[in-house]
Amino acid sequence: MNGIALGIDVGGSGIKGAPVDLATGSLAAERLRVETPQPSTPEAVAEVVAQIVDHFAAALGDGAIGVTVPAVVTGGVVRTAANIDQSWIGTDADALFTGRLGRAVHLVNDADAAGVAEARFGAARSTKGLVVVTTLGTGIGTALLLDGRLVPNSELGHLEIDGYDAETRAASSARENEGLSWEDWAARLQRYYGAIEDLLWPALIVVGGGISKKADKFLPLLHLRAPIVAAQLRNEAGIIGAAVLADEERVSD
Repeated sequence: MNGIALGIDVGGSGIKGAPVDLATGSLAAERLRVETPQPSTPEAVAEVVAQIVDHFAAALGDGAIGVTVPAVVTGGVVRTAANIDQSWIGTDADALFTGRLGRAVHLVNDADAAGVAEARFGAARSTKGLVVVTTLGTGIGTALLLDGRLVPNSELGHLEIDGYDAETRAASSARENEGLSWEDWAARLQRYYGAIEDLLWPALIVVGGGISKKADKFLPLLHLRAPIVAAQLRNEAGIIGAAVLADEERVSD
């Protein structure tokens, strides 16, 4: 493992990046945020990624580069597109970014990156057994980690529960759009996390996303077998996880 790797987190409104100290999981420099181009085509996003890489070139050296996208990624190819342009579907983004930058880039799902960060340096640090990390936002992103090892692209926000795609009922956006009280929203979360428990029997559930800053409003209303806790790394989780996964991918090659 090298000392520094660069993590870049691609979101619907902003693209954030920073070098990461791989020993501590802390950012090694102040992060840079650039507005997500509209339309957010692969080529347009690659230009912003290149801009961020150039900005941190001196700090990064020959360290690995990891990039998250809000999508299922298999073998470097993007299979879905959530909050980014539909032209991503079927794009070999690993090849696109590597060609644009002239160096290897490792592409990962954004929720998976956040989950790895929480498992290594955050709320799930050193937890044995199965950990489910969820990000509650516009939708529900999920990451599964077994004894700290990622099981990628779980997409458990799309479980069908009571005839609904779970994220349409239990995401943070559903609470806002429907004007739900914390109690009413917590009832939906109870149904969602209860279904996750019955399927997977996790040792720990971690709740991330911006709403985790208000975890005291809803987590105490949930009654589950597994402990359920707020994520610790917040907006830096995707950056940190992308950097860690990119470095580990390079070491394994």
